[in-house]
Amino acid sequence: MIIKPSEIKTAQFHAYLLGAIAPRPICFASTINAKGNSNLSPYSFFNIFGSKPPIAIFSPARRVRDNTIKHTLENIYETKEVVINVVNYAMVQQMSLSSCEYPKGVSEFEKAGFTPVPSTLVKPFRVKESPAQLECKVLEVKETGKEGGAGNLIICEVVMMHIQDEVLNEMGQIDPHKIDLVARMGADYYCRASGNAVFEVAKPNMQLGMGMDALPPLIRNSRILTGNHLGQLANCTQIPDLDTEFVVEEEIDLELQAITYLESNQVEKAWQVLLRRK
Repeated sequence: MIIKPSEIKTAQFHAYLLGAIAPRPICFASTINAKGNSNLSPYSFFNIFGSKPPIAIFSPARRVRDNTIKHTLENIYETKEVVINVVNYAMVQQMSLSSCEYPKGVSEFEKAGFTPVPSTLVKPFRVKESPAQLECKVLEVKETGKEGGAGNLIICEVVMMHIQDEVLNEMGQIDPHKIDLVARMGADYYCRASGNAVFEVAKPNMQLGMGMDALPPLIRNSRILTGNHLGQLANCTQIPDLDTEFVVEEEIDLELQAITYLESNQVEKAWQVLLRRK
C-alpha cells in the first residue's frame, strides 16, 4: 500500500499513522484555567526530548470534525503550566473515561474518579493515582497548522518530578514491572509494558559492536538465525576465542543450541556453540 496524505481523508490517514507509529507513551495532562477550573485529559502525541534542561512535548491536535481546539490548549494559553501524569495499567480505564469531552468547567477528576493533590511549583493539580508526575512550566506553544488535525506542540520544562516509592527497585531506580505502564496503539488498542512484554537489549555504551559484516559467512548466511540473533552476535566487540572446556550437546543441532542461548541473552555461550560449527 502506498498513501499520499493529500489524496485521502484526514481521519483515514490519522488512523494509519496511529497504527504504524506505536506504541506511544501517554501524557495525562492536568491543567487549570485563569478562573481556577481544572481539566484532565490524555494525549498520546507525547515524549521526552532532553534532560538538561528536562523538556517534554505533547500535542493536543485540532479536532478533525470541526477544527476546534481542546480545553487543555485553552488553559495552557491562559496559565502556561501543566502537570504530566504517567498512566499505568491500574488506571487505564479511568484515564480513558476522562477523555470524554465533558462541557467546559466540568472536572474530569470527579468524572473519572481521580484524586487531585496539590503540586509544589505549579498551580495545576497532580493525579495521586499516577505512579509518576511531572510539574511543568510551558516554554512555547508551536502551532503546526490551522486546519483540523493540525498539531499544537506544547514545549514544557519539567521543574519538579514526583515518583511513588512503590515503583522503585532496591537501587532506587524505576522498575518497569512495578510501574506497569501502558501505551497507546491504533484504534482502541493499548499495550502493557510489563511482564513478558518487557525485554532487554544489550548495548555496548563505551565500545563499538563489531557489526554484521564482521561475522563469519557461515554464521551471517545462516538460514535459521534471524536478524535479531545476528544482531546480538554482531553487538560483541570481537569474535571470542574458542573455549575448549565448553561443553555442547552433541545430539542437538548447533544452531538450535545457539538460538536457545541467544533468546536467554547468553551471547557468549551462543558464540561458543557456533564456533564449533564446521
